[in-house]
Amino acid sequence: MKSAKVCLSSMIVVAISMGTAAAMPLNSSARSVVPGDLQQLISVDYRAIHDSPTATALKQQIMSSQQNLTQFEEALKGIGINPDKDVDTLAFASFRTPKMGVKGVGVAAGPFAMKAVLKKLTAQKIKPTKYKTASIYPMDGGFVMTFLDDSTLLFGEMPAVKIALDTRDGEVLGLDTNQNMADMMSSVDSAPVWSILDQLGTQNVMRSALGDAAKIGDYETVKKRLLGSHYSMSFAGGVNFDLTVVSSDSMSAATLASLVKAGLLYKKMSASATEKVAMDNTSVDSDGSDVNFHFKSSDQQFQSIMHSELFAAVSK
Repeated sequence: MKSAKVCLSSMIVVAISMGTAAAMPLNSSARSVVPGDLQQLISVDYRAIHDSPTATALKQQIMSSQQNLTQFEEALKGIGINPDKDVDTLAFASFRTPKMGVKGVGVAAGPFAMKAVLKKLTAQKIKPTKYKTASIYPMDGGFVMTFLDDSTLLFGEMPAVKIALDTRDGEVLGLDTNQNMADMMSSVDSAPVWSILDQLGTQNVMRSALGDAAKIGDYETVKKRLLGSHYSMSFAGGVNFDLTVVSSDSMSAATLASLVKAGLLYKKMSASATEKVAMDNTSVDSDGSDVNFHFKSSDQQFQSIMHSELFAAVSK
């Protein structure tokens, strides 16, 4: 992957590609290659596609400006896998490395037949590179891929794929050794679309979301007590987005909730009519040490929001 950071627009495109399918949690092969020093993990159900006019319109709008996503789909098609038909679940993991910074890998699982894919690669005279027991094949767009089992495919740039394979083989600590991230995953992995984000990533996201409100002294104190966050998203009965920020104590959660509410009021003063509707559809509250955000809108409302300047700004 050219960048280990997954931007909001990339998340949304992947999310809306699922339609309203029931959730499928990560299978054991996919989970085994996720390193413990995890920055973010995004998992989506990719089975029911294009059922929602809102999802289709959103995907078309964002795909036109996201070349990397198009390259990914083309890379899969190049080895005989149709993302719209052959993929059940798709997960992206970005993780920190001691010497190479943040790296990322993807894992696709579905009814694609390993033997058929390998037969096509052989026919194209594409030869694998051996890494320990794994056979790694080149893909379009600078990616490489290897099968974890008959129906699970690991892909990414070569250095990241090797680290993921080392994790599976027990040479790198895996996801289950990161208790905080594992606990957050158990809270959301039954949703059609979900993500978990580590402490630093959560601090950066909240600073960006708060805007000028982040300059208030209270936030600089509170941000040190933010431990992570997780979200789920669905397009069943409209658009639903739920985000939980996990903090160390109830006082920090209450303070952050108050800051976010103040930030929304500030932004609302200069917002367009459409953007004000979006803000009115957003609720924020604290529950113990968690801060819960909920956004819900009808398909019609969301299609209007898609074309607003606010959405254009956050979806880049």
